[in-house]
Amino acid sequence: MAKTALELTAKELQRYRPYRETDEREILKRWEQAWEVARAAARLLRERFGAHRVVAFGSLARREWFTLWSDIDLAAWGIPAQDFYRAVAKVTGISPDFEVDLVDPESCRPALRRVIEREAFQAGRANSG
Repeated sequence: MAKTALELTAKELQRYRPYRETDEREILKRWEQAWEVARAAARLLRERFGAHRVVAFGSLARREWFTLWSDIDLAAWGIPAQDFYRAVAKVTGISPDFEVDLVDPESCRPALRRVIEREAFQAGRANSG
């Protein structure tokens, strides 16, 4: 009888992911690079667009969720409404290696705002796994 991925034991799962140990080093390196981009984006948002708080959320803020294909999710408070889409354009183009998504937590759906607050990790500060 076939099993789903959730039903596999750790040993059985390892047969499907023998590369996992090597990938972990690559993932850690990419995660560190993503934080460099996030800190640069936070600086830009503060200096050019007046953001008073910038946080990372999603897989960047939760190391165990980060993969080789993860993007960078940022939320920024304090950017004037008339400047928000210019700020989005600037951070979207900040890195050729990462997709960067910017959210205005003051105008997003309440459910997303709760996720941001729960997962938020201050961008521009030291990070740890």
